[in-house]
Amino acid sequence: MRRIALATYDPGTEQNQDRDLPVLLGALTDAGAEAVAVHWDDPAVDWGGFDLVVIRSTWDYSWRAEEFVAWAERAGKATRLANPAAVVRWNTDKRYLGDLAAAGVPVVPTRYVARGEKAELPDDHEFVVKPTSGAGARYAARYTPGEREAALRQLARMHAEGLTAMVQPYVRGIDVGGERALQFFGGRLLHASRKRAVLSPGTAYDAAKVAHPDLAPWTPTPAELAVAGRALAAVPDAPELLYARVDLVDGEDGTPHVMELELIEPNLFLFLHPASTATATSAILKAAGA
Repeated sequence: MRRIALATYDPGTEQNQDRDLPVLLGALTDAGAEAVAVHWDDPAVDWGGFDLVVIRSTWDYSWRAEEFVAWAERAGKATRLANPAAVVRWNTDKRYLGDLAAAGVPVVPTRYVARGEKAELPDDHEFVVKPTSGAGARYAARYTPGEREAALRQLARMHAEGLTAMVQPYVRGIDVGGERALQFFGGRLLHASRKRAVLSPGTAYDAAKVAHPDLAPWTPTPAELAVAGRALAAVPDAPELLYARVDLVDGEDGTPHVMELELIEPNLFLFLHPASTATATSAILKAAGA
């Protein structure tokens, strides 16, 4: 019997928000595996006691990126980790968008502002400020050129907390076509979804946000599949990916551009695509050597 750990976060006194977790645990158990949910930062866990550790909902990692990467490297040395620690290290910092752009992948144009660097903010179009290590739109906000001072205050707060900022144009196509999430598992397309824009005008960067508003199933276009394929092919150690999510928006020219490449802990949205559970389960079992 294969022992499989699904790494998640410690919600404290609140309920774990990962709706996929009990579904996957049940499916893996029904398939004959010994599957358990484990907090990634639990010091008492012997990761070497598992045949496979699948990073699933470690949703507090972005504020503890260095600690998280160190854990991934330890776990990856003790057993098989999916996705691999090298991929985790690369994907925790959204400066990977520069790597994708250098490989010819169309991405949302991005500039980075580290602590001590001068912030050059757009004066002729809306823009977005967010951290290079973030999730769920935390510390992300949308600004007009007239809101420069508010954006500078956000940058100062982020830099004080040791975060590097990224500045992107607000992609207006998202207000029309939304953001499409293409999810892959075991090297194949699992399913796709679409959501409307997350960032509303005037919403403070530190306000709570709905990460996946109006989520609905989506059939990806050939152009979207092509861009997603190019993005995944540009990932270091890409052949070892168990899962991936490619978030796409329409650029100014109307073609798909990569907004984000999620290789660490993407929500699978199995509640929206229940038929995908069997595919994901089979891929996990195969990765575990079952």
